[in-house]
Amino acid sequence: MRITKFGHACVRLEKNGRAVVIDPGVMTREPDALVGAEAVLITHEHFDHFDPERLRGFRSAIYTCAGVARRLGVFGDRVNVVRDGDSFSIAGFEVSVAGDKHHFSHPDAPPVDNIGFLIDEEVFHPGDALTVVDVPTLLVPGQAPWLTVPDMISYLRRMTPRRAYAIHDGLINEWGLKVLDDVLAMEAKRAGADIRRLRPRESVEL
Repeated sequence: MRITKFGHACVRLEKNGRAVVIDPGVMTREPDALVGAEAVLITHEHFDHFDPERLRGFRSAIYTCAGVARRLGVFGDRVNVVRDGDSFSIAGFEVSVAGDKHHFSHPDAPPVDNIGFLIDEEVFHPGDALTVVDVPTLLVPGQAPWLTVPDMISYLRRMTPRRAYAIHDGLINEWGLKVLDDVLAMEAKRAGADIRRLRPRESVEL
């Protein structure tokens, strides 16, 4: 399996010539992120993960939570609502769903729906939540208004993945990225694991 990181929180997963894409939001500016993909998986409705205008031109299947589906009503039978505990097969991948709500982010705003996607029991994209599952490869949020460094490190230590690749970094400047890289390097050394940030268009093979 190949994982390619695109803008901010978007990743493309490819295997045997087939592909799915997770969270191509407004901050995913690369025009080719969806080319040839057989499905888009969307964790939640925030703009950095979800771009309804972009999806209007996407003719394949969409899998997402109820909150996003409500905003995609005009897309008809292309939209599949999935929930915590569900599983499905698409493009040669086996996908399981974990989690149900966004991490707490504001005292005046109740958390929106948020689901994570576990792909082939190998890779987990949690969206904007710190859902714990047993998986060797974690796509860990690297920075967010709702996330602190201690939260991120605690999440990594609860998950104990063999590999963790930080995404969700589009809101920070070059200095913040350097800090994030240093924090991840320290945790990688402590854990003896491959823990680092994926740059835009960088790929890893599993």
